[in-house]
Amino acid sequence: MKILLSGVTGFIGQNLVKELIANGYEVHAIVRKSSNCKLIHPDVILYEYNGEIENLISYAQKQHFNGIIHLASLFLATHLPKDISMLINSNITLGVELLEVAKSSNIKWFINTGTFWQHYESQKYNPVNLYAATKEAFESMAKYYVETSGLIFTTIKLNDTFGPNDTRNKVFNLWNKIAKTEELLKMSAGEQIIDISYIDDVVQAYLLLCKHLSGKNAQAFQNKSFIVTQERKMPLKELASLFEKATKSKLNIEWGAREYREREVMNPWKNGNVVPEWKQKFSLEEAIQKTVGRKND
Repeated sequence: MKILLSGVTGFIGQNLVKELIANGYEVHAIVRKSSNCKLIHPDVILYEYNGEIENLISYAQKQHFNGIIHLASLFLATHLPKDISMLINSNITLGVELLEVAKSSNIKWFINTGTFWQHYESQKYNPVNLYAATKEAFESMAKYYVETSGLIFTTIKLNDTFGPNDTRNKVFNLWNKIAKTEELLKMSAGEQIIDISYIDDVVQAYLLLCKHLSGKNAQAFQNKSFIVTQERKMPLKELASLFEKATKSKLNIEWGAREYREREVMNPWKNGNVVPEWKQKFSLEEAIQKTVGRKND
């Protein structure tokens, strides 16, 4: 099985390629000239994309890829006017170019990555921010390629994710830092419900979907969306207490010192279905311990 992957330098991409290769996949990854490729698995075959789509199509036709996994995106919780073109180029243009490659090369399937934030207040479509709107726009544009080719298009939608060696400015990284330094962290009132998934569970969802799309019932996944979700959801303030328990630490947090952001997600999207046969492997407490490298005695 040959996979063409975007977003290999990201947190999810770096973890996913390790498992794809361990499971016998040949992985080709699209990178830019400016990409930091130092942490990419050495068995990944890199294709430096300079925007010349005809060359990428030619490459794909020679390689005969089975599928595309599209992880690359630009996330901005809030945007400035100068960010609009970057959001569109990263979250729409690149994806459409990959769809064009898929159609021109007779690639069988395409796994897209979406976000819970396309569903503010659990509505069918209500974007939390412009980032979420670009994700929805890309899915709408994919409809053309599905209707004019044999491509099977499916989406995995993610909310918060975490795990070891995550360099993103995420909540567990912030908490792990202040647990060591004892510095004060000002946060909101902490009433928002958090649905946060461990990286190993996220990766397994992608691997399982690859398996389904390579099977005899692949057509059943056409235009379907799936989620990765945490069994144990709780308010942010309660999650901080669980973090303290799991890591045997104390967090110096001033709750209510910051206002909720505009269109704060108080309750995560609750209408999605998981990939068939997917089950969460790690409890939230276990996953926190694995992430920060501490365990209860």
